[in-house]
Amino acid sequence: QVQLVESGGGLVQAGGSLRLSCAASGRSSYTMGWFRQGPGKEREFVSRINWNGDTTYYADSVKGRFTISRDNAKNTVYLQMNSLKPEDTAVYYCAASRVGGTTPERYSYWGQGTQVTVSS
Repeated sequence: QVQLVESGGGLVQAGGSLRLSCAASGRSSYTMGWFRQGPGKEREFVSRINWNGDTTYYADSVKGRFTISRDNAKNTVYLQMNSLKPEDTAVYYCAASRVGGTTPERYSYWGQGTQVTVSS
């Protein structure tokens, strides 16, 4: 069983930055992902990182602006978000998977989400 707790969301102006954190209990050998769900939208993949941090993958919409990282000693995954845009506004979720991937169905454990709002 894995429990995930996100933090770091908030209100920021367009062009600003935020860093999200996801603290995990239990094993650190899962692939970790970030997803987001905007108002009236389906949950969408943002980024993922494999268990040891040497492989990352990003959605095209955030590539070059967001950076995912992890510190297994602290059981924490981060999402550094730069050059934020109003369309990045969403609830951001941290998730853990044994198999990886970019679809929510491949992730077994989820956090409660943290709100990110980008004003124009």
